[in-house]
Amino acid sequence: MPLQIPDPTLGPWAKAFPARSHGLRLSEIPDAGLSLSEFSTPVMTLHEQSVAHNEQAVFDWARDVGVVLAPHGKTTMAPALWQSLLDAGAWGITVATPWQAAVAVDAGVHRILIANAVTDVAAAADLGAHLAADPALRIICWADSTDTVALLAAAGIDQHHPLDVLVEMGGAGGRTGARTIEEGERIARAIDDAPGLRLAGVGGYEGPFGPDRSDASVRAVDAYLQTIVDLHRRLTYGEGPTPILTAGGSAFPDRAAAVLAPLRGEAEIVLRSGAFQIHDDGFYSRMSPFGSLTGTAPLRSAMHAWARVVSRPEPGLALLDAGRRDVPFDIDLPIPQSVAGDVTALNDQHAFLSLAPGAQVAVGDVVRLGLSHPCTAFDKWRVIPVIDDPDADDPRVIWAVATCF
Repeated sequence: MPLQIPDPTLGPWAKAFPARSHGLRLSEIPDAGLSLSEFSTPVMTLHEQSVAHNEQAVFDWARDVGVVLAPHGKTTMAPALWQSLLDAGAWGITVATPWQAAVAVDAGVHRILIANAVTDVAAAADLGAHLAADPALRIICWADSTDTVALLAAAGIDQHHPLDVLVEMGGAGGRTGARTIEEGERIARAIDDAPGLRLAGVGGYEGPFGPDRSDASVRAVDAYLQTIVDLHRRLTYGEGPTPILTAGGSAFPDRAAAVLAPLRGEAEIVLRSGAFQIHDDGFYSRMSPFGSLTGTAPLRSAMHAWARVVSRPEPGLALLDAGRRDVPFDIDLPIPQSVAGDVTALNDQHAFLSLAPGAQVAVGDVVRLGLSHPCTAFDKWRVIPVIDDPDADDPRVIWAVATCF
């Protein structure tokens, strides 16, 4: 399914891109012969082969265990990378907000899962208008209260082009979601009774129940996932598509598959893991099950940042020109990869690099950084160069990706 890929004309607005690329369309970058050394710093890059490796590993695993994937498109908000996921076999694309869903509709995605409650009546009406305009389009959202169902019903969605709604299960200490099975049943009845809405299944997010991969966390995650199964078995669905059961963030997709996949004969088991496409050198490198726990090849980080030394004000300290506006910092700080040391703090435009004993960098040197959490890396970049080899002396830029943040 070919999507509409953004193809802007580059200019100074495209952070880090060299002056000789200005005036080129994004689609012309592969033929421009650019090298990474021409880009100003800081710059974030993607590695094409790592993206392809990660996609193959995870989609092969999903087929083996009998689940389908609707990866979280909010991770990258990049239709070119969504296209790669769909080409690899994605069932659909997941987003988190009605605005992100509108971007996906505009790009041409035909199966969109909003992993969130929609409580804005005007936004729900817009979703209904999209559904009415395209019979091939399917949009699925969540509800975790009868109040949410009432707001969706107030949008006046055409019953001949219904909005699919999943009951969201939560749990004590979790995020959103019904706290009990009985509450979930009441929400399901409200969806069934609401004009323009169709009960489509049960969904949820297991991440809050497992802060790590300890046995206790896995047990808590499994117990939560079982509540999705338990609610589904107590619901009666009308005529329409196969019911959906969905969970599976990027930390526990293996547990979601283990608990939900046995129901695949009676429901579509949709996992929403999204970070796997890019992976990282921080949080997901610690949390992702892909590798030994799934019997697949380990995932590879496909993103790096490159920052220049702008000051050596004290022995053992270097200041880099990448800061909070350029690299993620919400979970882990960047990890120096081309020199021994640690990034200890970030300002808006600077990183404090504490050098290991004996490590040396000079003003003007470029340092490669590993990053943590792709969701908060991509939102800082409107265009990202894709390189052939991050270990090369001067990587070649082979294409580029535009984001829609």
